Amino acid sequence: MEFGTVITTVGEVIDVLGVAAIVVGVLYALADAAIRRVRRMGPVYARFRRVLGRGILVGLELLVAADIIRTVAVTPTIESVSVLALIVVIRTFLSWSLEVEISGRWPWQKARAGAVEADGGEDRAGPPPATATASRV
Repeated sequence: MEFGTVITTVGEVIDVLGVAAIVVGVLYALADAAIRRVRRMGPVYARFRRVLGRGILVGLELLVAADIIRTVAVTPTIESVSVLALIVVIRTFLSWSLEVEISGRWPWQKARAGAVEADGGEDRAGPPPATATASRV
C-alpha cells in the first residue's frame, strides 16, 4: 500500500472517530440529563450543557487532528496548508468558546480556589486542603 493512501485512510478513520465522539457525547448528555431529571438530582441544564460541550470538544480535537494528518502528510501545498490553517483557526475558536462556556473562565486561567461545579461536584482544583483545628483543653 502506498504511503499517501495509508495516511489518507488514517485521517478518514480519525474523522470518523471525531464524529463518533460528538454523537456519543450528545447521546450521553441526553441520557444523563434524562436520568438526572427523573431522579430529581441537582441542576439538570447546567450539567447537560457541560457534558455536551465536553463531547463536542473531544470531537473537534479529533477532527482537527485528522485534518492536520491528511493535509501535512499527503498534500503539503500552499493552498492546502492555507485551507488547513483556516479550518484550525475556526475549530480552535469554537473549542475556546466551548471551554469558556463550560468552565466560566479562559483556558489559561486557573480555577478559583474553592469553586464548586454547578451540579454539586468537587472543586475543579481538587478537594480543599485539610485544616488543623485546635482542640480545647
